[in-house]
Amino acid sequence: MSKKWWTGALALVLALPVLLSGAVSAPQTAEAKAAISSKVQKVNAAGRSFSVQTVSIPKGTPVTVGLAKKQVGQTATLPSIVKAYGAQAAINGAFFEAYQGAPDPYGMLIANGKVIHIGRYGTSIGFKADGSAMMDSLQVSLTGKVTDTNGKSRSWYATFINRTPSATSSISILYTPERGANVGFKGGTAVIMEKGVVIKKVPNSNVAIPKNGSVLVFTGNEKSMSDRFTVGSTVEMNYRYTNAAGQDIPWQEVVTAVGAGPRLVKDSKIAVNPASEGFKDPKILNASGARSGIAIMADGSVMLATVSGATMKEWAAVMQKLGAKQAMNLDGGASSGLYASGKMLTSPGRLLSNTLVFGGSVR
Repeated sequence: MSKKWWTGALALVLALPVLLSGAVSAPQTAEAKAAISSKVQKVNAAGRSFSVQTVSIPKGTPVTVGLAKKQVGQTATLPSIVKAYGAQAAINGAFFEAYQGAPDPYGMLIANGKVIHIGRYGTSIGFKADGSAMMDSLQVSLTGKVTDTNGKSRSWYATFINRTPSATSSISILYTPERGANVGFKGGTAVIMEKGVVIKKVPNSNVAIPKNGSVLVFTGNEKSMSDRFTVGSTVEMNYRYTNAAGQDIPWQEVVTAVGAGPRLVKDSKIAVNPASEGFKDPKILNASGARSGIAIMADGSVMLATVSGATMKEWAAVMQKLGAKQAMNLDGGASSGLYASGKMLTSPGRLLSNTLVFGGSVR
């Protein structure tokens, strides 16, 4: 046995504990090394000075929609949502009914690659599985085909997903397990499906939603559409993603999305026009109030931000000054809430319906 061989073998043995402990590893990328961080930034914009609470989220950080009680149409405290999802950072998301009736969202929600609520106005931010983010005036249409046991096929459509209809509405709505155990209301005709097959059609008495299926409820004049669904029929669902102009957009690979608005910054330029996005509330059009917002930065990272008082035009100017390449407004006022660095940075004045949660064990 040569001395040279013995020296090399001894060096390998001495190095093994270090290698096995993970102390020596492949170099990390800058994105992998980056961590979620928060700071208060002073911004001079639109002729005023603003104190803005910001949180920086590195590109590729896990993100999902944080639902109150993990259901669409519920409310909970922001800290409880953060805890439920094991998040390192969170911000309030889509507008929702906070004053009367069921606390359903108004904006678009996509979680785990599945559309769990359809909104029909404003702007949405979406994230792909690789962490890349995009922003657009997302519109989603849900149509399908139902084929009976004799092979006859007919078309159908749903206007909303996981939303409580008004008592006098004529509408078709899809309910998924993200709604909870039941659809949440009585009325209309319910078509219950498991694994894409109709198993039952009954008057809706707050029917249960199968864990491996969904429920279509038809109300008012839309009840006649339920005649197309017979027990044993197979049901096909198709989602189309377009912008406000009706042009197809590549959102099929988006796994997480929240819709609110209006748009604040587009391609690094101020681009705020609430009325054109369907907003009519003076709180959005011209009033000053507490704001929450989210931005995609030039390097692909994401910035969360809150401010105690700004008009929408001022908020757009602030976001641009902070370096946003793309930016949009989120629900604000008493809903404005931000969490990071192990604490509440902006505390909401009400229970929340939905949020975006980042980092930690979220998935």
